[in-house]
Amino acid sequence: MANERTGVVIDRGDITSVEILDNRPAGSRVYLEIDLPEPTPTLADELRALPVVRRVELVKTFQAIYGKRIIIIGGGAQVGQVAIGAISEADRHNIRGEHISVDTIPLVGEQPLADAVRAVARLPRASVLVLAGALMGGAIEAAVREVRAQRLLVISLNMAGSVPDASDLVVTDPVQAGVMAVMAVAETATFNLERLKRRTF
Repeated sequence: MANERTGVVIDRGDITSVEILDNRPAGSRVYLEIDLPEPTPTLADELRALPVVRRVELVKTFQAIYGKRIIIIGGGAQVGQVAIGAISEADRHNIRGEHISVDTIPLVGEQPLADAVRAVARLPRASVLVLAGALMGGAIEAAVREVRAQRLLVISLNMAGSVPDASDLVVTDPVQAGVMAVMAVAETATFNLERLKRRTF
């Protein structure tokens, strides 16, 4: 059944995101984001015509609604302070037409943090990772270097451990770290990391 559904799409464009919203014996709900090189008004009708499809609904993509994602990981107190800066700055840009969302997860422990860092590279629309903590290194540093190699921007608080050495940018004030994370990806900002003459603030 999946081949029959996706075959109709593949003839028109590329499936860029798939999520199974509900999967029960009576039926499933599948969310697809499709990149169409040119408008194809008949695609929805062709999907509706398939015997395995009960309903097709056209909705705005997550990119259009939630936009770029700032992911903040680390100790609870620091995560909260970074979030204050990121949310306040995102609001300033979003009222001017941007779409930037902020996600947080307080975590402790070297391996859980390293796993979470690596998982960010698999998250759709993740643009910046902010590591907020007092001490991070070892496996977390290795994970940071891996995700940076996958072109994920990593900002670290100025903390003990080797993670700051592995990050793109190091910021001492957690609120400012959140602000700079948003400014780094906002199209309505003039901030450009490549023009900075130093990495630590």
